Amino acid sequence: MDGYFASRLHHQLRENVRHFAETEVRPQISAMEAARGVHQELSRLIARQRWIGATIGRDHGGLGVGHLGKTIIIEELARVSGAMGAMVQASQLGAAKIVHFGSDEQKKTWLPPIAAGECLPTIAVTEHESGGHVLGMSASAVRDGDDYLLNGRKVYVGNSHIGDLHGVVVRTGPGSRGLTAFLVESGRPGLRVGPQQPTMGLHGFGFGELIFENCRVPASNRLGEEGDGLAVAYSSSVLYGRANLTAVSLGIHQAIVEETTRFSAERIRYGQPLHELPSVKLKLGQLQSRLMTARLAAYHAVHLLDQGLPCDAELMNAKLVNVESALDSARNAMEIHAAAGLFTDRPIERYLRDAHHIFAPAGTSDVQLLRLAEVALGTAKGQWSQRLSDVVRMEPAY
Repeated sequence: MDGYFASRLHHQLRENVRHFAETEVRPQISAMEAARGVHQELSRLIARQRWIGATIGRDHGGLGVGHLGKTIIIEELARVSGAMGAMVQASQLGAAKIVHFGSDEQKKTWLPPIAAGECLPTIAVTEHESGGHVLGMSASAVRDGDDYLLNGRKVYVGNSHIGDLHGVVVRTGPGSRGLTAFLVESGRPGLRVGPQQPTMGLHGFGFGELIFENCRVPASNRLGEEGDGLAVAYSSSVLYGRANLTAVSLGIHQAIVEETTRFSAERIRYGQPLHELPSVKLKLGQLQSRLMTARLAAYHAVHLLDQGLPCDAELMNAKLVNVESALDSARNAMEIHAAAGLFTDRPIERYLRDAHHIFAPAGTSDVQLLRLAEVALGTAKGQWSQRLSDVVRMEPAY
């Protein structure tokens, strides 16, 4: 993206985030890997850098650096720690629902503390029984005077254990117009967080379960009108979720290439660096080609998003290309490392584990391919990037 989309502001932002990641995040990786739990202190420290507010306008205290700036932030954090890249992207995804559907009062109340890093938002849509089938959810909200009573469970909620404000989509009626979204503060009676479960990767980041048992939420906490829940869920996933996870994959991919080239230069075989072997050199070339292609797909998509142009297909493709490329490169990197890659004194096995975590959220690769097939066939439905262009368009201050 250098020199094509980026301004001086973006280049400075990248330098700042990279310096922070190297000096503040990298020293914590060993402890996070050993604990395999949520690193609350580091998460809060990152939030206080104001990076959660990348796409929040300056009128609400945000950075206003757009989706391109947001991608830079996530990529640079994920390059050092996929877990912390995931933590930031989850909170930025949680902010999307307020940016897209919040009332003026809700925006005034919540966006400034989110932008300042004082409030970590989440979004809670998925359920055990329905998975990615949003319309199959069963968690419910029933009107009770000026309040709603929420009941049910949400799973795979990014930042579940450190989130301060949960954006929850539940069922208030039948069919596609029977879903409604609410803002639920973490301390509300009737809301509890399930026990943290150990995961394969992204150690330091948590994505767990929220349990609602007659949780009373005021009607003023409703996002939009009754029946807007499907739009809240889909628009957040399409416009933020796919772009954010693309950036996490890109950061991990960059780390894979850097570590593998370093290893192949240091390791001597047959009296010369490992990269002098033709088979290894070919693999390194393939890693570099994939990374360059993935980066173009990622930054092209968010550049269009910042311009307010239709780009749903580009966002789908960016997630598909980046996830699959990172996974392929991780496998090739492990082949180059051979037995050395199996030990935790080198980070390549961590990159492989972390890369697998980005596959499912915001739609698996099969889901992206099915949607892209609809684009090819001319049967795709209306684009969220077009419907919400007024609130996603962002020209950063230079």
